[in-house]
Amino acid sequence: MTLAEIRAAVEAGTTVHWANESYRVIKDRLGQYLVIYTPNGNAIGLTDHAGQRLNGREADFFVAQAGANTSGGQGSHACGDRRPSPERCRGLTGRRERKRGLLVFAIP
Repeated sequence: MTLAEIRAAVEAGTTVHWANESYRVIKDRLGQYLVIYTPNGNAIGLTDHAGQRLNGREADFFVAQAGANTSGGQGSHACGDRRPSPERCRGLTGRRERKRGLLVFAIP
């Protein structure tokens, strides 16, 4: 998503995430766009100080899927085609491991 798309989506009330659903983009009461890590409330600005460059790659921002749990916990949504990469997918439950360059999911 581009910076303009992210801002428009947040303004429209759409939930926008970065990297995984634990990171949520918000607009605070001062009008600042922030990326909040929901488990602990830590935040970083959406852009650099000039407001021109995203603090993250455009490909890593996505809109929450309909019916997804947006509580911020890992494993809180099903993977969709709007996800940046399979490595960032949190829709499967269980332990993730990397073995010899392959991503392995252990599903109980």
